[in-house]
Amino acid sequence: MSESRDWDAASYDRISDPQFEWAREQLERLPLEGDEVVLDAGCGSGRVTAELLDRLPSGRVYAVDVAPSMVAHAQAALGDRVRVFCQDLVELDLPERVDAVFSNATFHWIKDHDALFAALHRAMKPRGRLVAQCGGLGNIDRFRRIADDVALQRPFAGYFEDWRGPWNYAPAPDTEERLRQAGFTEVACWLEPKSVTPPEPRRFVQTVCLIRHLDRLPGELRGPFVDAVLDRAGDPLVLDYVRLNMTARA
Repeated sequence: MSESRDWDAASYDRISDPQFEWAREQLERLPLEGDEVVLDAGCGSGRVTAELLDRLPSGRVYAVDVAPSMVAHAQAALGDRVRVFCQDLVELDLPERVDAVFSNATFHWIKDHDALFAALHRAMKPRGRLVAQCGGLGNIDRFRRIADDVALQRPFAGYFEDWRGPWNYAPAPDTEERLRQAGFTEVACWLEPKSVTPPEPRRFVQTVCLIRHLDRLPGELRGPFVDAVLDRAGDPLVLDYVRLNMTARA
């Protein structure tokens, strides 16, 4: 089965406060003079791109996302303040090389991190900075196990016969080695637990955590699938996120 890569951009923009706050924390690790050219690698709905733009009064931002709905939402939200491209990051093609790459909650959706880091390195100026965070080893493990167990039950099982989760939750040491192999220096990677209790649990999990499960199901089974997962996950819903942080220089 061909896997979708699109999202409900409007819903994501509404419920992605945890990801937005993590991004703001990361921005503190990216020193900017204000005149740099920066890539937002996996811009999503554009909320974080707007934060980058505010830090670059004399600079430029290129925003890239593979999901058409996210690109459309970001472009509508940001207007002519930024150029937004619908591209796969492993096939990145920008008008110019960038001084810095920033990425939040994106790299774990990309299976081939070797190809990803090589593409980012090619897109950067010498000594450019990379600051990124994504899901790392152990990310929402309990919730994903519950979802996969529900997927094995009737009436859902027939839609998951060849199911392979799309995520790449990598360990920190492996990521450090891959970054170095791609040509990066001054590499540092580390895991950081982040517990989340979403205020709108149903909307949050169907928009973020279960989106690729729901892609496989016909419309009439999506609601029951979410219900079954939430019933097992408990109330209040607590999601044990683990974030993989990365800093490096090209």
